[in-house]
Amino acid sequence: MENNGSLPPKPERLKQKRIRNLVIAVILLVIYIWAFSGVIRAMDWSMLQKLDENIRQVLPKLFSPDLTEWRKVFDKILETIFIAYAGTLIAAILAVPFGFWAAKNMVKSPVWNTMGKWFLILDRTFPELILAIIFVISVGPGAFAGVLTIGLTAFGMLGKLYAEVIESIDMKVVEAMEANGANKIQILFYGIMPQVLPEFLSFALYRFEIDIRASTILGLVGAGGIGTLILITAQNRNWPQLGFIIISIVVVVIAIDYISGKLRKRLV
Repeated sequence: MENNGSLPPKPERLKQKRIRNLVIAVILLVIYIWAFSGVIRAMDWSMLQKLDENIRQVLPKLFSPDLTEWRKVFDKILETIFIAYAGTLIAAILAVPFGFWAAKNMVKSPVWNTMGKWFLILDRTFPELILAIIFVISVGPGAFAGVLTIGLTAFGMLGKLYAEVIESIDMKVVEAMEANGANKIQILFYGIMPQVLPEFLSFALYRFEIDIRASTILGLVGAGGIGTLILITAQNRNWPQLGFIIISIVVVVIAIDYISGKLRKRLV
């Protein structure tokens, strides 16, 4: 009787696979033990007692928020949202042409296509805080430096995601339009953009959620937003006000995540 199904793996091949997986697991375990033991050796155990004392003193004050300066906190959180929005908008617009450049089904030249991919990779290698410091030095402290930082860091990620979306489109639609004599502009607006636009917007909204959290950190180096107020409050050891700031940030982030999630479900 013929067996049309796939044959089971040979015992020898199965044994080799198990040995390989076991070797990989042992190597990973050794690396983990080596790294963890190095951290333990470098720890100053005498600091744990002081840390425990600080936590007992600070935590009750953090959970007793001071609402007297709520207006200042509200203004800074609003500035943080605007920084994230402006930076994400800039990145979402700039990422479109670079996404087409990095998509292999749009750019037929392997060299030119690889250049587009490497450009986006290069942009993603710069840490946000380093870029924020550079922009603060270049244009001065404030929200503008934060917008430039968010725009440049989000642009690389969105460009990569846009390129992957473009590569997954149905090229039969494009070929059919070409066969019917449509020009490049018509193909772009009627054949490609309707397929990719919902996912473009979805990814931009998702990036906006990330940038809200990122823009709170950028203020620590002078790039505007609530981070600047966090730094000043922490330096002054005003723990009740810091507690109110943290609670406000958590509430805002949860609300934006919820609204953004609802919008992304409608788009996709």
